[in-house]
Amino acid sequence: MFGIYGDPRATEHMSFDPRTRGDVQAIVARSIASAAADPRQEYALAVADTGHDGGRVIGFGRLALDPHQPRAATFGFALNPDVWGNGYGTETVRLLLTCAFQDLDLHRVWGARSPHNTASARTMHRAGLTEEGYIREHVQRGGPWSDSITHSILDHEYTATATE
Repeated sequence: MFGIYGDPRATEHMSFDPRTRGDVQAIVARSIASAAADPRQEYALAVADTGHDGGRVIGFGRLALDPHQPRAATFGFALNPDVWGNGYGTETVRLLLTCAFQDLDLHRVWGARSPHNTASARTMHRAGLTEEGYIREHVQRGGPWSDSITHSILDHEYTATATE
């Protein structure tokens, strides 16, 4: 995980600066603890490339239930830059959506991205999400505020795309 969250290339369009090893250890510990929480509010998954190096971790995905909206969640994902462009992002988002809609019976899932992250825009589009719009000055990283672009998908849209 540190190889991703500690990498300036991987975090270039994220809402945070590269993480320290201690930061990443805390994220992993929080993810493990959240798996045992009752009721569970967060679902995290490690993305592994099982075809190389015996299953090395190449990414991370997260689905977090929204405490303010019933049957809704936010999601995010990050991949090692060495594997960008190979479909892992789309596969990760689709797995998170399967969990959200098939396992958790949610109604709405949404995520945000940097306006500069066009690869993430393509990934979200391929996974069936609709671009909704801007959140102005949503993220502050290293001084200036930055906008975010939101994407979402509803349960009936997911069902329609899953059966295509």
